[in-house]
Amino acid sequence: MADKYVGKRIKRTEDPRLIKGLAHYVDDIRLPDTLHVAFVRSIYAHARITGIDTTEALKMPGVVAVYTGKDIAEKVGPVPCAAALPGLKVPDYRVLATNKALFVGHPIAAVVATDMYTARDAAEVMYPGVMVEELPFVGTPIDGVNTNTLLHEHFEDNIAYKLTSGEGDIDAAMKAADRIVSQEMIHQRLAPIAMEPRGVLARYFPGEEELTVWSSTQIPHLLRTQLALMIGIPENKLRVITPEVGGGFGSKLNVYAEEALLGWISVQLGKPVKWIESRRENVQATIHGRAQIGTVEVGVKNDGTITGLRYNVVADLGAYHQLLTPAIPTLTGLMLSGAYRIPAIQMNVTGVFTNKMSTDAYRGAGRPEATYVVERVMDIVARELNMDPIEVRRKNFPAASEFPFHVATGLDYDSGDYEGALAKALDLSGYQELRDEQKKARENGRLIGIGLSSYVEICALGPSQAMPAGGWESATVRIEPTGKVTVLTGASPHGQGQETSFAQIAADELGVDLHDVTVIHGDTGIVQYGIGTFGSRATAVGGTAVLIAIQKLKEKAAKIAAHMLQCEASGMRFEAGCYSREEAAAAAATGKSEPVVPVGEGPAGALNDIPTPTNGRSKLTIQEIALAAHIAKELPPDTEPGLSATYFFEPKNFTFPFGTHVCVVEIDKDTGETKIIRYVAVDDCGKVINPLLVDGQVHGGIVQSIGQALYEEVIYDEQGQLITGELMDYALPRASNMPWFELDRTETPSPVNPLGVKGVGEAGTIGATPAIVNAVVDALSPYGVTHIDMPIRPEKVWKIING
Repeated sequence: MADKYVGKRIKRTEDPRLIKGLAHYVDDIRLPDTLHVAFVRSIYAHARITGIDTTEALKMPGVVAVYTGKDIAEKVGPVPCAAALPGLKVPDYRVLATNKALFVGHPIAAVVATDMYTARDAAEVMYPGVMVEELPFVGTPIDGVNTNTLLHEHFEDNIAYKLTSGEGDIDAAMKAADRIVSQEMIHQRLAPIAMEPRGVLARYFPGEEELTVWSSTQIPHLLRTQLALMIGIPENKLRVITPEVGGGFGSKLNVYAEEALLGWISVQLGKPVKWIESRRENVQATIHGRAQIGTVEVGVKNDGTITGLRYNVVADLGAYHQLLTPAIPTLTGLMLSGAYRIPAIQMNVTGVFTNKMSTDAYRGAGRPEATYVVERVMDIVARELNMDPIEVRRKNFPAASEFPFHVATGLDYDSGDYEGALAKALDLSGYQELRDEQKKARENGRLIGIGLSSYVEICALGPSQAMPAGGWESATVRIEPTGKVTVLTGASPHGQGQETSFAQIAADELGVDLHDVTVIHGDTGIVQYGIGTFGSRATAVGGTAVLIAIQKLKEKAAKIAAHMLQCEASGMRFEAGCYSREEAAAAAATGKSEPVVPVGEGPAGALNDIPTPTNGRSKLTIQEIALAAHIAKELPPDTEPGLSATYFFEPKNFTFPFGTHVCVVEIDKDTGETKIIRYVAVDDCGKVINPLLVDGQVHGGIVQSIGQALYEEVIYDEQGQLITGELMDYALPRASNMPWFELDRTETPSPVNPLGVKGVGEAGTIGATPAIVNAVVDALSPYGVTHIDMPIRPEKVWKIING
């Protein structure tokens, strides 16, 4: 191996199997005698269940069993909520509804049959037998606060919690301002829409008393722990395997009723059982994101200096708590300082139950909401003061020399240079020229808008003190007797490309060929315990665990090499995959290292290659050492055989990536359609392991932002019926809606981890939405528009243009 891999644009090693259709998802796992499960789901948003007649379904040929909520209420534990907040009300969320259905799609009964079609037909047959008393629909969080209709009747109201966060004297900050600027903003409810819906396959071996669950989850180990508690199976008798996930965006960072129920049914019937989610079920009963309504108030001096920010927000939690539901709005509060020095910040959040599917972590998880609030208000302040939006931002940036920088939400930003990213984005976009072109276009009657967003996000989620279930990550690195390298990571990636980036790290550190490294994840029976992949933590936390595990492994390898070469370990030199004895002195004398034979080009570690202390060799490849370590005939005293190391990395802080996005739009006056004609993004995610992966993450994030800004919204009607339950109704952006992305980077390493990486998985989703909306508002400013809520569909814009 001649060159380093880290920092290079290397194509993903996992892509060929995905592109060729050779990969395996849950539904591709076929076990003999598998039974299939279909769910009877509520067609009512809010209804008391007075009876369920299962007679007709059980008569159908092929139907094996039907389970209702009352059948299993005391046999399967409730769906867990990991968030802990003062005074939080936690409803008893059973895997099947028992007395009431609280949202359209709420599972009421499970039908088990010999094939999927029979199971679904039997579920349809059951609907007339589901007797209910329909109850009033609580549709919005504002309704939830003001109504006497209680979703959970043992609580006194529908308010799950109230929380005030922030630092500084907010009242004094507002008094110190020359003026107060305020704006109500809506963050509409979104569906994550992973490419593959969820799926579960469970198999119980009665003899061994072992349950294996295949699930498209982002958190296999945490899921195993929770399933053990819910089903009552010892955790060390329960194995969770995650095949290809097919995208998650946070929606599979959860523990769902279906996962526990399938496991329990398999135990009862002693056979494998499978459930694959349909797209309609996916939109109905997989978590939603965002869903906040808030009013921001900003105190500002006449020169543009922000003195304080207050955000009063009501969060639509849905009917129940999923794993992190109540915690998501609190992340919004943490990031309300954005990229700015704001002396006092206060967020008052009220979480409210409504008759809808639960909200939870969706790509960015509270941070896009915060960035949207801050970046919209920067433009509103600029308009109020007749300043350029860039001038307002620069006025309030902390200097690069001020990091680590404490903000009034309680966080300490690790490192940053916000002015540097802004300047690069302005230069790349030709901002001043764009403004000149905009002026000429307006004179010709064209609606051109320019928007920007300078964002900061919180990534590398850890340390454990700040996380509900631990914030560390684990890795085991092993060199096999044949010289191949195995990396086992608890990070469990699901499309981010860590099979490639972790292999790059390992290959560089061990001096081996990239293709000699295999990265294994997503199997609790093989991989040591791990936390999982979310919040852009995989590389910053999991990759660091890989790096340090390798360093531990190399300490042992050096000791073995020194023994075999008959010298002191402190005198060993490691370079390009080889430990050498004499090379150290030679290199010190000449400033050059000896050429070495590239590894990975032939069979490494054949038995007759084992060096002996008497053969006169001066160097050993790390694969030769690995073979010797496994054969264990020439090991130093008190040295364990084998060559592997495990490390659990606990970060000391989060990381804080940042950047500036510039968006240029043109609006068609006749149709109200918004077209993005330029998109420039400068992101800083610290050190970059693989620029190709970073670009892909930024591309995907911007696309999801375009979806939120212009198209997407989960809509329930006045009766609580979900009218955007299929992809014919839920408008996703398509390739034809995408502009060409002009990407660039600055690089400010994080001091939080030795890799210096920060994370980039959510950057596009966080940075792009306000840039797009700011551009649309700018384009419509000749009509007196100062704010417009998302999604900005053509109809909404057309009505503004046409009065």
